Amino acid sequence: MASRSAIVCLLGLALAASGCDRQRAAGGQATVAADNAIAPDEMIASKPAPGESGKVDRTQRGERAIDAAFYTPAGERVKLEDFRGKPVLLNLWATWCAPCVKELPSLDALATQLGDRVQVLAVSQDMQPEKVAPFVAARRLHRIAPYTDADMRLSLGYRVNLPTTILFDAKGREVWRVSGAMDWTAPATRKLLDEAS
Repeated sequence: MASRSAIVCLLGLALAASGCDRQRAAGGQATVAADNAIAPDEMIASKPAPGESGKVDRTQRGERAIDAAFYTPAGERVKLEDFRGKPVLLNLWATWCAPCVKELPSLDALATQLGDRVQVLAVSQDMQPEKVAPFVAARRLHRIAPYTDADMRLSLGYRVNLPTTILFDAKGREVWRVSGAMDWTAPATRKLLDEAS
């Protein structure tokens, strides 16, 4: 019988092998319908680099957040439902995912601009959670706290590749999700966040 760590390791390898920012085919994450898509020039101030898709997907709109536990920087077990009462911007990332790391500074800047209006949760999917806090500290991120999900309950539960960012309204219902890295300081981001109102 395989041990828990071996299973988690195999899941991590499968996720890494699939490419941390590649889109899934049918049966995985849904694609964006043409009427729900925002033009790339509306989403990102400049042309996206390879691996930056920034596609907005509203096909899951209205669905409740999944019941998956993750951990605060203090090691407390929490769920997305614990953050109800204001909109939540959930970012799933990992230290080994280059597009994830590239977008963290702009996500941190967005979190600073938003203040307490929207809760920005950057939840690492690293299987070695002890690496996350030093990684965040070394990059001098001011508002990104090192939340962790070593069992990848969130990324596996939502069946997404990394990075993926999901906006929830104050009632814990999904508004949209973005697959791939994007510039969170682009002007169109505010318009997207207003959809949670």
